[in-house]
Amino acid sequence: MSAAPRILVAGDAALIVEFGDAIDPAINCRVRGLFLAAEGARLAGVRDLVPTYRSLLVSYDPLHTTCAALSERLSTLLAHLDDTPVPPPRVVEIPTAYGGAFGPDLGFVAAHNRLAEDEVVAIHSGTDYLVYMMGFSPGFTYLGGLSERIAAPRLDTPRTAIPAGSVGIAQMQTGIYPVESPGGWRLIGRTPVSLFDPSRHPPVVVDAGDYIRFVPVTPDEYASTLDAVRQSTWAPRIRNVTP
Repeated sequence: MSAAPRILVAGDAALIVEFGDAIDPAINCRVRGLFLAAEGARLAGVRDLVPTYRSLLVSYDPLHTTCAALSERLSTLLAHLDDTPVPPPRVVEIPTAYGGAFGPDLGFVAAHNRLAEDEVVAIHSGTDYLVYMMGFSPGFTYLGGLSERIAAPRLDTPRTAIPAGSVGIAQMQTGIYPVESPGGWRLIGRTPVSLFDPSRHPPVVVDAGDYIRFVPVTPDEYASTLDAVRQSTWAPRIRNVTP
């Protein structure tokens, strides 16, 4: 049985609702449930709701509500959380070209784990990864579910510029760099999909609570998908989570 949620004060304009101290899909599902309930309730004075691995940050305007009033409203939502409908998770398929110029560290990851490169690709693309939270940079997904068979250490010296769409591995994590940025993860592939575009509605392709499935594509398929993305004719393939 999970511990009772705790409502904690975070400065003078935010509260944090903690559901546990572990990275766990069940805990994260409850975070998502409260996020949806709070979003639907349109709580007075609330500025933003930020779901994380195990908690929900609720920032508010002190001129329009108080810590005590908001805490009481959140407690009411928590008391009825089991009655809050949570939509079934989506699986968003992300086309990914592995190796070569797209994934310069694929060979290292394979050698580090005593596998062939195509085995690394098969393992990496054979899992639905839960998006636990968004953060670090716009559209960056914190994913759970990487196989320990392909875990790999970070680079000793981070790269100063990683192309947008790069797919990397760091220890037991995998993820996608949504925009060009520095980074120290081992790059094994790249997607032509723009995970974050401020001119698009919504600006992100995936969100917390979704799943990502990496789908291997050839360089030619990468190029054709990139053309479709640039022409705004590409749409993600979405399916329901397999029970």
